[in-house]
Amino acid sequence: MLTKFETKSARVKGLSFHPKRPWVLTTLHTGVIQLWDYRMCTLLDKFDEHDGPVRGVCFHSQQPLFVSGGDDYKIKVWNYKHRRCIFTLLGHLDYIRTTFFHHDYPWILSASDDQTIRIWNWQSRTCISVLTGHNHYVMCANFHPSEDLIVSASLDQSVRVWDISGLRRKNVAPGPGGLDDHLKHPGHTDLFGAADAVVKHVLEGHDRGVNWAAFHPTMPLIISGADDRQVKLWRMNEAKAWEVDTCRGHYNNVSCTIFHPRQELIISNSEDKSIRVWDLSKRTCLQTFRRETDRFWVIAAHPTLNLFAAGHDSGMIVFKLERERPAFVLHANVLYYVKDKFLRMLDFGTSKDVAVMQLRGGSKANVYSMSYNPAENAVLICCRSPNPDNSTYDLYAVPKSSDSQNPDAPEGRRSSGLTAVWVARNRFAVLDRTHSITIKNLKNEVSKKVQAPNCDDMFYAGTGSLLLRDTDSVTLFDVQQKRTLASVKMSKVRYVIWSSDMSHVALLGKHLITICNRKMETLCSIHENTRVKSGAWDESGVFIYTTSNHIKYAITNGDHGIIRTLDLPIYITRVKGNSVYCLDRECRPRVLGIDSTEFKFKLALINRKYDEVLNMVRNAKLVGQSIIAYLQEKGYPEVALHFVKDEKTRFGLALECGNLEIALEAARALDSKACWEKLGEAALLQGNHQIVEMAYQRTKDFDKLSFLYLITGNLEKLRKMMKIAEIRKDTSGHFQNALFLGDVAERVKILKNCGQSSLAYLTAATHGLTEDTDALKMTFDPEKDQIPEVDPNACLLMPPPPVMQCEENWPLLTVSRGFFEGAMTTRGKTALAAADMADDGGAGEGWGHDADLALDDDGFGGPDGEDDGLRVSAADGGGWDVGDEDLDLPADLEVSAEVTGEEGYFVAPTNGTPQSQVWANNSHLPVDHVLAGSFESACRLLHDQVGVVDFTPYKPLFLSTYARSRTAYVGLPSLGPLFGFPHRNWKEAGAKQGIPAVGVKLSDLIQRLQVAYQLTTGGKFADAALKLRTILLSIPLLVVENKQEISEAQQLLAICKEYILGLSMELMRKELPKVTLDEQKRVCELAAYFTHCNLQPVHQVLTLRTALNLFFKLKNYKTASSFARRLLELGPKPDVAQQTRKILQACDKNPTDEHQLLYDEHNPFNLCGKSYKPIYRGKPEEKCPLCQTGYQPQYKGELCTVCTTSEIGRDCLGLRISSLQFR
Repeated sequence: MLTKFETKSARVKGLSFHPKRPWVLTTLHTGVIQLWDYRMCTLLDKFDEHDGPVRGVCFHSQQPLFVSGGDDYKIKVWNYKHRRCIFTLLGHLDYIRTTFFHHDYPWILSASDDQTIRIWNWQSRTCISVLTGHNHYVMCANFHPSEDLIVSASLDQSVRVWDISGLRRKNVAPGPGGLDDHLKHPGHTDLFGAADAVVKHVLEGHDRGVNWAAFHPTMPLIISGADDRQVKLWRMNEAKAWEVDTCRGHYNNVSCTIFHPRQELIISNSEDKSIRVWDLSKRTCLQTFRRETDRFWVIAAHPTLNLFAAGHDSGMIVFKLERERPAFVLHANVLYYVKDKFLRMLDFGTSKDVAVMQLRGGSKANVYSMSYNPAENAVLICCRSPNPDNSTYDLYAVPKSSDSQNPDAPEGRRSSGLTAVWVARNRFAVLDRTHSITIKNLKNEVSKKVQAPNCDDMFYAGTGSLLLRDTDSVTLFDVQQKRTLASVKMSKVRYVIWSSDMSHVALLGKHLITICNRKMETLCSIHENTRVKSGAWDESGVFIYTTSNHIKYAITNGDHGIIRTLDLPIYITRVKGNSVYCLDRECRPRVLGIDSTEFKFKLALINRKYDEVLNMVRNAKLVGQSIIAYLQEKGYPEVALHFVKDEKTRFGLALECGNLEIALEAARALDSKACWEKLGEAALLQGNHQIVEMAYQRTKDFDKLSFLYLITGNLEKLRKMMKIAEIRKDTSGHFQNALFLGDVAERVKILKNCGQSSLAYLTAATHGLTEDTDALKMTFDPEKDQIPEVDPNACLLMPPPPVMQCEENWPLLTVSRGFFEGAMTTRGKTALAAADMADDGGAGEGWGHDADLALDDDGFGGPDGEDDGLRVSAADGGGWDVGDEDLDLPADLEVSAEVTGEEGYFVAPTNGTPQSQVWANNSHLPVDHVLAGSFESACRLLHDQVGVVDFTPYKPLFLSTYARSRTAYVGLPSLGPLFGFPHRNWKEAGAKQGIPAVGVKLSDLIQRLQVAYQLTTGGKFADAALKLRTILLSIPLLVVENKQEISEAQQLLAICKEYILGLSMELMRKELPKVTLDEQKRVCELAAYFTHCNLQPVHQVLTLRTALNLFFKLKNYKTASSFARRLLELGPKPDVAQQTRKILQACDKNPTDEHQLLYDEHNPFNLCGKSYKPIYRGKPEEKCPLCQTGYQPQYKGELCTVCTTSEIGRDCLGLRISSLQFR
């Protein structure tokens, strides 16, 4: 039995498969109906309108409907597309056991505990017939798949077969006596006409109530299961029905039984917690599947697929009885595969498919795999049984020629073995049931035994080699040299597929694909949500594979995607061009067409075949956000520019690849403030101040524009900006521009106009403007105003004059255009040429708008609209007299139209990878990510490794760590500092291999620990605990070099944990009241627990003294004497030792404990970090993943009180502080 899907829920009482979609309905004892997708293993929907258990459910074969019946006496018909109940049928007077749709007619059949069976028309929503006759609960009623019959089972110990042909004629059949006649004469009744439904057969033979009965899909057989623990098989004809045989084996009530839809099998399940499979012809039990604790209640078969579902006490399982994967092997252009009991050969060249030979063992043998030897034309066929000890293999020589209609059945050599694989021209390896490997020759004789690593399966790996699988890895083993060549970690590999040149291998697991090279080095791993089924390599080195519902591709660099969807699983045998050759589950060869554009495009990009990429971009229909996102992610935004039409996306891509011309075009088309702002920013980074100027003009960013004119030394335009500010009445901007220009008179005027007379006077007097000074003096009132004093040593605010006005854009590095920009330039060449030849009159006006400060209505313009001298008219000078009109050139000269690379097209180089990003990429240690400034990924690593969920205590540590991640030094005055990035592997770091130097070392933390010890000795427990917690939290931010240091760090962590736990407990003990006896007992318990914390001897002495005194006072002399002996063993100071001996003598006189405490010194225990109570060895305990403090199970999921950051009981990787821990 192969379990495909399992659910956990309340007891499942009803099941129904959807005929076409991968869905199954389950009805629960709680009243909920669940709709599951068994292929994706997801719950799609819930329907919960029934009151009480729901026992019957059935999908309609064509309509989007299902019917359910429950203990609320209601039959509900639901539309699953609309996700609601569309109507309810009322009529039954007790629990409804089963509900089924008729395969053709609009009928519903229901069986109920009211001892009736009802047939309903779901279109007219009426009951059209009530079948009475059973005299106990009717447990089940089923329509016959093709005839007008119903079978019902009841607790009255009988099975009844009902003939409903009368009902069909009355309701459905055309012609006389049928529906037409009935509609014409509604009042007319046929006195001697047949009733709607009559009992045809009553089958009696069960000794207890019958729970289930069902028809065989094609033969006149009925199967029934009852509380007498028997499954009975019945045969019927027109006249009578009789019992054929009984299947005995269940040892509790048989709850459900069905025929296999396509094989001669019976499947039954029972309250004895088992499912049994019986041979229909021999009536013997073939297989039994048991559950530990769950009774089975219902079983259902898929109408078209080899799938079954069984409902039990805690959910349901969807399963298959046997593998449906065909065994096949491909050699050159020929496919050998096993179908029924024949080995067949399919020639892909001629499409000729013939049976080559007949296999031994008939169709019962479950062929698992096969291996072909082209040199000897021999084949190994491996058969596996549920019991591995019974697995065998057959060695056949394939006949050279045979009659395809009646192929030979050559005698094969059979032996026991799990797997057999060819390893040489005349040798094959066998993995036997003891999991040892033997090498055999063509006569099936052992030639040698091989001592190989432990394995449970093996696969072909080329001549002389094998791939050996164990539970969590795959090993490449050389059979000749008897040694392991390489190994790769991957659990439960099921299939191995080599590329044609054996350079790459795909290892297929249930949900995982790992692609490796010949040396078994992992190139990529891909995880799938649904099951991985098969795969094959295409000629370009792309792995094409199938899952339950898709054909997908995987490239060796890890890129993968969907090629097309599938209705049913297929098994790929070969991929050539755009065709996928495969076998379906019926072993029929099929050819499917695929669109390989996407993966060929990605492959060309990876292999840098840019001409292919460009060709595909121009000709193929490559569109969609995913391909644009892919190109951006891989650093090819310029490729995406080729086929993106959306201006917003073009703008973003152009900025990303630094192409200001395309960005400018897109910004003009979009004309939004946000775009112009982004463009201005990008142009400023490249030093293209002409585009910056245009962007600032479009966004009317006057302050930035003024500053731009200042730094480029364009005083003329700066003066214009001052006039504009004056028109706009922007006093602040006006004054700022006057400052930039050094125009003192203008500044005095501005200050005077805005009422700042004192400032205006000071400005004029300081700069020596005597006329203005005298004029301003006259405005002061001598009685009220005080004339300000002028500072004789004042510095004048005069800006330095620009040495040279910067007209050109800043110089950039000369970088040739990339392949794709060059292609775009070539494409756009004709358009550029046309623009050059255009009439100057039209162009001048357009450029004037951008180059001028031509201003709009809100004052963004010169005061009298004068020209700023930027416009140039071709008619002004007429000085360009080139004189080429009268040159006499020979007629046979040809001009080359090719575009050379030296046309002055340059782009800025792309940004390199910052060191911080390199650090984060190169390391999985949290501290390296903190040093890189990648706090988010550092938090994620701490969360995964040591379960940190509250990062507040880590904030100061992160900030102090990040602060020492880089050095800074001043390069030029008034420029930002230049940063250096110290590496700990500086000798071999290079540009891409660096990892950061770490400031805090293990030795620093050990020194800090000494300070904490001193604080503890001094009794400053709160300060000591704070210091120790900082040390503890700093340990995951260490980097150590060797295993000894890893172990020392873990010891340090344990010491910090012990001290923090003990000190926290001692602080709590001191705060506790000591009034009542119980309170005193609790105080003594905490003091006793403190003595079990693993502290330094000097501190252990102090804890024991405290506990000794408290217990002596409480008159618990027996325990006190134990503390005294432990204290004396530690060798305290003489005065302390003397005092202790006195107490010990006093205790030994009366060695009893007056009070019972929660403390057993002889039973080892850990302390719970929250309740401060002992957790004795063997009791359940949850641990903090960081500090390893123990907690009682009820605290799981809460925050640890010792480290204050990690979640108690979280499953984590563990402390990672060295690169050694990742190898």
